[in-house]
Amino acid sequence: MEDSITLGRKLIETELDAGVLNFIIKPIIKTFYDLWARQDARSNTLKQIKISLDAGLDMLKDGASDENFNRIAEENFPKYLEADQTSIMANHEHKNYSRLKNLTKETFINYLKEIIKLLNVEDDVENYGDLCRVVFQLKELAEENLMKQLSFTEEAIKIIEEDPSILKVLVGKKTLVKVLRRGFEITKAEFIKGLNDTYDKK
Repeated sequence: MEDSITLGRKLIETELDAGVLNFIIKPIIKTFYDLWARQDARSNTLKQIKISLDAGLDMLKDGASDENFNRIAEENFPKYLEADQTSIMANHEHKNYSRLKNLTKETFINYLKEIIKLLNVEDDVENYGDLCRVVFQLKELAEENLMKQLSFTEEAIKIIEEDPSILKVLVGKKTLVKVLRRGFEITKAEFIKGLNDTYDKK
């Protein structure tokens, strides 16, 4: 989370070009980003993590049957959506908002499926890499899961790129869209490198 926030600010610096108005526009967008990152992004990301973990624990306690899974997912999704940064930044009356909302739900459901696997681990593990190697014993399985999760994020970015008017921000929409795309590509490459390092480790 912290790395993503830092990357976002760096990308605003490198991607923003407002021409002769740069000296006026750039400080406005950077100030907006810093306020958003310090207040909303951190707290809401932590809320989403807690909601997901609590829902996963409830599923383990009640039994991860399809019926319980669907019930707990439906009960917790509204809270997860309320803390979702893309949903917060989007105009809910926009024609494409339902598509974003559906992608957020697919993301949440996929998270829950993987969280249950992670919470079920009883092996003595030292770090997240060890935990992943226990859950996804084959690198191919971990890669398949990672790419599935990334596909949801990429689809959401495509919806915003298709029509940036879905964003509620008043200035810098084009810059924010460029930052989203560039940030995603960098993060995706880092995730893939991390996965390779984790599974190719001798």
